[in-house]
Amino acid sequence: MFKKKFSQKKHGGFSGRQCARSPLFQSGIFLIFIICLAGCQIFPKLPPVDLSEPGWIAREGQVVWRANRTAPEIAGEILVATNSDLRNFVQFTKTPLPFLTAQSTANAWQLHSIPNDKTYSGRGHPPVRALWLWLPGSLAGATPPKPLSWQRGNDRHWRLENLETGEFLEGYLAP
Repeated sequence: MFKKKFSQKKHGGFSGRQCARSPLFQSGIFLIFIICLAGCQIFPKLPPVDLSEPGWIAREGQVVWRANRTAPEIAGEILVATNSDLRNFVQFTKTPLPFLTAQSTANAWQLHSIPNDKTYSGRGHPPVRALWLWLPGSLAGATPPKPLSWQRGNDRHWRLENLETGEFLEGYLAP
């Protein structure tokens, strides 16, 4: 009985059809489409690493990795390679296949999970959750950002841990 009918036109608003025809709305939809089309290729993949190039120093060893507090520990082989031009490469292998590769340059990073066939990449410093990418710097003596914890033990033993998530890498490298 006391209902009032409000029309969007009386209040200066757009109806649904007018909004869909708006150039601003159509431009926004087109921009969202282009971003979705680009997907993860916004940051191009880093080129493959060739460890036979001059300047690479590679070390191999054993590592135990736990992805989070509730995940099982996975043991495997690790290859850590560094180059004087600030490139780093880490490969975790669960015999007989590579399990994960990580590489970084002075201004970009990339992490590739082989079982999932997923690649994550970005510019600048890697995110803290990409623990593998912080390992070469930690081995070289750099202090990783909080909440990462770095410990070096006796006889080439080390441990890199994310104190928030419980993820850790623990291992050693041959001389």
